[in-house]
Amino acid sequence: MKDLNAEAFIGLFKDAYRKCFGFPLTNPLSETESRHFANKIFEDTGLVIGAKSIKNYSFYILHVLEAKHENPSVATLDTLARYALNAPYTDEIKRKDKEGHYPYWYQYKSNFVVPGDRENQTHSIKKKISNTPAQKTKNGILILIVAFVLVIFFLWLLLKKENTINFADDFHSASEDSLKNNGWFLQAKDEPWWNRRGEDPSHLTLFTLHGDSWADSANAPAIKNLLLRKISSDCFTTEIHFDNFIPKQNWQQAGILLLEDTMFKGKTLRLSIAYNDFFGGYKKPGEIIIQAINSNSNDLSKPEEISHLVIYNVEAGQQELINNNLRKSALKIEKTGNHFRFLYAIGPMENAAFKEVVSKDLLINPKYVGIFALQGFVNDTNYMPVRLKFFKVAEMDCRQ
Repeated sequence: MKDLNAEAFIGLFKDAYRKCFGFPLTNPLSETESRHFANKIFEDTGLVIGAKSIKNYSFYILHVLEAKHENPSVATLDTLARYALNAPYTDEIKRKDKEGHYPYWYQYKSNFVVPGDRENQTHSIKKKISNTPAQKTKNGILILIVAFVLVIFFLWLLLKKENTINFADDFHSASEDSLKNNGWFLQAKDEPWWNRRGEDPSHLTLFTLHGDSWADSANAPAIKNLLLRKISSDCFTTEIHFDNFIPKQNWQQAGILLLEDTMFKGKTLRLSIAYNDFFGGYKKPGEIIIQAINSNSNDLSKPEEISHLVIYNVEAGQQELINNNLRKSALKIEKTGNHFRFLYAIGPMENAAFKEVVSKDLLINPKYVGIFALQGFVNDTNYMPVRLKFFKVAEMDCRQ
């Protein structure tokens, strides 16, 4: 090659090498590197330069003493230029028909001024190529693809935001990773009892541990192994289903808890299936109740018992009937603005209908919903398992 051609070839090869490997050419290429370089050229251009030729070019360019003089064909130079300048993909037949004059090599060579300015020269040539009709079409397609992907992404974010409250869990997995991935987070972890949460397949098992959201003179509100998730709607419904939950001692209970914050500083509202045998000194049979309690952060020791619905008096000879009718039970809270409905369902089968316990307007703005089991602040009650089968929270139309 003449000096200008040789200088342009050396600059072109170094530009192509930098594009392929990400750093300047400092050593002759090995056979493996040469094959990689050749493959990259073919993948990007549809054209072939032999790996052996590439290896020989690197020896020649770095002035290795035993290297022979190289004189690549114009077609090879054009292929290198197409690769270095990000030209449109083609093949030998198309190039012969439409670009047999090898325009990319001549564009590169005509813009080659001095070796030290190769970066600016390459940028200038790429800019020219980007203005060709073929490249404009390619750029247009890429822009459309990027725009389409962005639209899909933003629609997904919008739908995700709108549906953050809509969630159901059948507790087929009680692993911490599964619970976390489903949006749950745990508060006041009691390790030994929490570790037993998965002992009944397809259930989440909690235990009626010492604690309460109803404070007293000696105890601040605290519920161990309280499982929470965020809610973000002013109108929603939430429900929990139990299998064979039959409380038998005071104040064993489990249910749904709504909170304004996670530290019991704000207002709380809970609905539970509970056992009661405290009657102020009077002797009466124990009772299983549906209880709803509203606690105010300004006076946690004086909550309001919204509901104390007795569903069974635990009398002698009735335990088998109670056990059968509480094989399946469920609790439900509906919130529409400040209006709340509390419902329950019990029966031997899954399809028992919900019945309203009470309906009431309450000034509480819950940000979290939780599921819990507790025994209050008493010490003479056994910890019993509570097997949770299903949970759901879903947004409601506020106009209903």
